[in-house]
Formats: sequence, C-alpha cells, structure tokens
Amino acid sequence: MKKFFIAIAAVAMLIPATSLKAQDDKYGPNSAECLKYLSYYEEYMKSKNYADATPNWREAYKYCPPQSRQKMLVDGTTLLRKLISANAKNPIYKQALVDSLMTLHDQRVEFFPASAVTARNNKGLDMANYIKDDDQRLFDGLNEIIEANGNETKSNLYVLNLKAAIELYKVGMIGEEEVIETYNRNVDFLSATVAKNQVDADMNEKVRADLESLFVASKVASCDKLIALFTPRFAAAPEDVELAQKIVAFMLKTEDCADNELISKAIAVMHKNAPSASTAYLAYQIYSQRGKVDEAVKYMEEAIRLADAENKAAYNYELAMFCFRTGNSTRAIEAAKTAADTDTDGKYAGKAYFLIGTIWSAVKCSGNEIASRAPFWVAVDYMQKAAAADESLAAEASRKITEFKAYFPSTADAFMFDLQDGNEYTVSCSGLRAVTRVRTQK
Repeated sequence: MKKFFIAIAAVAMLIPATSLKAQDDKYGPNSAECLKYLSYYEEYMKSKNYADATPNWREAYKYCPPQSRQKMLVDGTTLLRKLISANAKNPIYKQALVDSLMTLHDQRVEFFPASAVTARNNKGLDMANYIKDDDQRLFDGLNEIIEANGNETKSNLYVLNLKAAIELYKVGMIGEEEVIETYNRNVDFLSATVAKNQVDADMNEKVRADLESLFVASKVASCDKLIALFTPRFAAAPEDVELAQKIVAFMLKTEDCADNELISKAIAVMHKNAPSASTAYLAYQIYSQRGKVDEAVKYMEEAIRLADAENKAAYNYELAMFCFRTGNSTRAIEAAKTAADTDTDGKYAGKAYFLIGTIWSAVKCSGNEIASRAPFWVAVDYMQKAAAADESLAAEASRKITEFKAYFPSTADAFMFDLQDGNEYTVSCSGLRAVTRVRTQK
C-alpha cells in the first residue's frame, strides 16, 4: 500500500498546470486532498476493506464538493449503512448516521439529476429500514418521494407509505380523507407503471393486492364514512368525472356499500360523460344489488348496445338470468334467445336454451288438458337444444327431459282434441308464445 501512495504522489507531480486548474474547478479548492482521499478510500473499497475505507471516505467527503463524483455519494451510502448496523445499540449516534445517509441521497438528487429517480427510491427504502419508529417522518418523506417520482416510484414504497398513513390515522394524527387520498394516489401511480419484464409485472400485481388488502383491513373507509366524506364534495361538484370515479372505486371496494344514492349518482355522472359498455354494466350491477329492477334492466340494455361482439352474449345471458329471477319471464326468454344467437364461442348458447326450457316448464297455462300440458313440449324442445349446444349440460338436460315427459298428455286425451304425435301446435299463454309439436305419453 505504501508503494501505491508513492505512485499516486508521483503521478500528481506530472499533471500540467492547466489540468490542475480544471481539477480545481471540479474538485474544489483542495483538489489535491480531494483526489488523494478519493484514491485512498476507493482502493480500500475494491478489496471490501470497509473499516479502512470509511475514515478515508470521510476525508474525501470533507475536501471534495458533492458534485465532484457521484460514486463518492453512492459509496458513502454503502459505508453509512454498515455503520448504522454496527451502532444499532447507540440510538443517538445511529440517528446522526441515518440523517447523514438521507443527506447523501438528497445531494445525489440535487447534483446528479439523471439519477434522481433512483436516488429517491433508494432513500425511500433506507427510510423504511431506519426510520421505523417515526411514522410521521416516514409518511412525509415517502410522500415527497412518490410525488416526485410518480409512476417511477419503486412499487413497494406505495405499501410502506400507506402503512404509515394508517398508523398515523389510528393515533389521530391525520384524518380519513388523507388516508383515502394516499391510497387512491398510490393505486393510480401503480396503474400507470409500465413493467419492464414479467417479474416486475408480477410484483406490481402483488403490490396492488397488498394495497387493497391493507386499505380494506384498516376499516378507514367504512361505507358511512365514505358517504359522509364524499357527499358534500359531490354536491359541490356534481359533474366532476374524476371525483365520481373515485367515489365508485372506493365504494365498490367497501363491504355493503352498493346500496346508496351517492354511488348511483356517481355512476350516472361517469356514464353521462363517457358512456361505455363498462359504465353501463357497472350501473346495472349497482341497481340490481339495490333491487331497482327497471333501472338495472335499462342500464344492462345500454351495456348490450355498446358492447363489442365478444361481450354481447355474456351480457344478454346475464340479463336473461336477472329477468328470470325478478319474475319477467317474457324479457328473460327474449334476452336468452339473443344470447344464443350472438354466442360466438359456445359459452352461452347451451345455458341460454337450458334457461328457456326451465322457464317454459314453470309456465302455468289455463284451459283444457292439452293447453295446460303443452308448455312441457316447448320445455323439452329447448332442453334438447341445450344438450346439443353444450355437452357439459347434456346429462342434466336429459334428466329434465325425462321429468317433463311425465307431464305430456295421454294419447287418448290428444285424440279427444283431434291431435296426434307430430302435429304442429302453437302454445300461447302468460305472455309467451312458441310453436312446437304434439307428443304424448307412450
């Protein structure tokens, strides 16, 4: 090492005066001392001799301007982390070291803007590691980093930031609104993040799930609290689409928060300003949960109108099921037939026919022995179509067919009305109408 120091001194003697002047500009008024200690500590760093590197780094940092060499600041964070670990039981000295570590990150941001995003992210990770007992400082510091880095923030910092917010809320240091806004901002930035590879994409999805789980578990956003928080804001800006989107997003994530006027109004604003199949379907979901049948059907019909070909069958089948459950058999059959007609990949036709067959089997027709039993002919027709369209339904459809055949009229009864097997027959009752063929019990 002695030979190394002599060599450094010899080289310094050969540097021209003009070069020394340039060095003075970059390395400060004590450039010789700056360069000397930079060389000393870097040599120790190469061999991972951190104990000897540290005092020489300190001298370099004392003589060198922070903008002279970015590596000096980066190496300093490495050495300070080791010192913090070594002095974990000395809280006063440890705190001073942590403060120095934060300063190095800030200097890197200030003097090397091209590396500012990385420096801020590293600062956030160090804050999470070394400022665990000061939620206010951690929350404020991570807020600054996230606001500055935006969607380039290291994803796990979003979770750490939200955790700090929730802890502050628990002790009354911040209110519900600030926690909600923190969650919403972090999710928005995360959603705007472009993953560099599949590993990053998987991590972002995990962070998204962690944020949602943390937020829901905190119970900060109970439905009553959300209504109390957003009602006056919505009243003051009833056409604010961004606010409406926030209201809907929060309420959908909150248990038992779909049955209120505020979310209905917010969805209406979303759909009015940017109508789409998604907004219409969302409105349908809310109104159906609230038991508002007419409104639900209206919005689902709108969703179907705006949907692409891939989703039309799915929406029609869901509408058919909803109408069936709410007692509108006529509309249910219409929607089920459309679902079958628009089914492009075989997912819904069989189920739609099965539903139609089920509806017809429950139809009560008044009149003679033939009229009252004729609906079962139609029910069997559709069960046969269901089995043909969807193999997975074949066994259940066959069971239903056997069950329905028990209600067919006898041959003698059919003969009394001048009917025989195979005759065409029109069934019309309870607002439903279908053409089928006569079948009797054998």
